[in-house]
Order: sequence, then C-alpha cells, then structure tokens
Amino acid sequence: MAVSSAALVGLLVVSCAAAAAATRYTVGDGEGWTTGVNYNNWANGKYFKQGDELVFNYQNGAHTVTEVRQSDFDSCNGNNPLSNDNRGSTTIRLSYPGTHYFICTTQGHCSTGMKLAVTVNGDPSYSAGSVPAASAVAAAAAGALVKLALF
Repeated sequence: MAVSSAALVGLLVVSCAAAAAATRYTVGDGEGWTTGVNYNNWANGKYFKQGDELVFNYQNGAHTVTEVRQSDFDSCNGNNPLSNDNRGSTTIRLSYPGTHYFICTTQGHCSTGMKLAVTVNGDPSYSAGSVPAASAVAAAAAGALVKLALF
C-alpha cells in the first residue's frame, strides 16, 4: 500500500509541475504597457510557448490591449480586433502557436511604437484546458490517497 501511495504522490507532484511550467511575462517589465517603451527590445531573446501568459499593466482607460492580425498590426488598425480590453490589467494566455500581434488603439499610440508582436512556439503537450486538467488530476490523486488511507 505504501508503494501505491508513493506513486500517487509522485503523480500529484508531476501534475502540479506541469501546471506550473507555463511562464507569466509582464509586458514591458516595470514600465508596463505604455508609450515610450521599445517592445521589440523587450520581447527580444524571450522564448514564448503555448500556455504562457502575457500580463499587460496600464492605467485603466488610458490604453487598450488589442489583438489584431498582422496587416492591422502593420497599419495600426484596431477596427477588426481579435480581442480588445482597456480595464487597466489584461492577461492574455498564448493558447496557439504562431505570431500574436498586439496594439494600443488610443490615438497616436500604436504609430509611435506601442505595439508588440510575439512568436509563440508550439508545445505538443499543451492543451487549452491543461491547467484545469492538471488540477483535476491533482484532486483525483488526493482523493485516491484519502481512499487508500481508509483501507
């Protein structure tokens, strides 16, 4: 019985580690999402993968985080957004591989450099529900441990 308990604890630890494997990036680090920051430099050298999160911190209502297609990114056009938020703190989960494009649609901000493109690398082990699934596995393992303890 101790061997089974140890195996379940190991499964629990591995499941939690998988959920923790995603990286959370604060866009612009301490400067946040604002004008006057070179977001190309910020993204340079970072390895983004599926499941990672981008956290945009900015003043509520002063900026937007608008995800757009490449052509709209290139022309700073926010009229056809994939998503849009202006609440002051926006978290985007990078759920699919490829390049993701973000702009601020406040007048003049994108054209002066408030835009970010990140290339997301595929992760074969990632699924959109991977974090909740890992939590479910952890809960099931904990329940199994309780059942084992009752025998």
